[in-house]
Amino acid sequence: MIKRREFISLLGGAAAAWPVAASAQQAAMPVIGFLETVSADFGSRILAPIRQGLGDAGYVEGQNVAIEYRWAEGHYDRLPELAADLVRRRVNVIMTTSTPASLAVKAATTELPLVFGVGDDPVKLGLVASLNRPGGNATGVNFFLGELAAKRLGLLRDLIPAATRIAVLVNPTDAVRTDSNLKDVDTAARALGLQVHIVNASTIAEIDAAFATLARERVDAIFVIPDSYLNSRRVQLANLAARFAIPSAFGQREYCEVGGLMATELTSPMLAAKSVAMPGASSRAPRQPTCRSCRRPTLSWSSTSRPPGCWASTCRRRCSRAPTR
Repeated sequence: MIKRREFISLLGGAAAAWPVAASAQQAAMPVIGFLETVSADFGSRILAPIRQGLGDAGYVEGQNVAIEYRWAEGHYDRLPELAADLVRRRVNVIMTTSTPASLAVKAATTELPLVFGVGDDPVKLGLVASLNRPGGNATGVNFFLGELAAKRLGLLRDLIPAATRIAVLVNPTDAVRTDSNLKDVDTAARALGLQVHIVNASTIAEIDAAFATLARERVDAIFVIPDSYLNSRRVQLANLAARFAIPSAFGQREYCEVGGLMATELTSPMLAAKSVAMPGASSRAPRQPTCRSCRRPTLSWSSTSRPPGCWASTCRRRCSRAPTR
């Protein structure tokens, strides 16, 4: 099955297709607008496969295509104005890789082409009319993160059979995705006989405070709703889960790569149980990761660096061998 990284590469190729038609009669270099919810530092990991997809379609940034970047830096309230700015600049196509950014662009224009990547049903979100005939000005891919909410909760219960109280961590500024995911989680929790406690966090300080409170309340596990900003704070989340010895389930494999306990994507669940202590066991902080290619300790902690030759998301070392997965 196609993995999330390959999906993003497809987005890059799709984004390149529209400028060809849109600017066939223009002498100027075609321009792609790129809108994201996170910061430029975190966004660098997203751009690598996008640029690869563009390259496969014959486009190289700065040579025959330009990209206008707009970063909300975790402030979702900035997205409407950032989307409107791209529309005013009359870029040839706008590209997004998150639900909030996609909805902001859809609200800003019905004319400029939109290529999106979202974690929820694009039909329910109102981005397209149907999957086989999207219509309008938008098309893209669905990562199926929302549809897996109930499955992730079930896997977490299988891993911790004695669990009864689950904290669900959400970013309240991503209201559309939060509401959709919470409905699925609530239905699954009632079927499993679990008590769900909703916890809001949309800043670094709020994430710290949330984990400290949940540790005092002795919840059995934490279930993190997929969100672009929370994903950009995955190192913080994984370290806090290890520090307070709270088993945690996430929606993207990147969490496991930095020490998270469990993540479920469209392909298969992943476990990294060594990094988070289970209830009743002694807690220990995650070890410094090693490169999966050269097997040596990484040079520094970073949530955004993944140079060629290294698969570990925290490795700054340029390895001589191809990465192994």
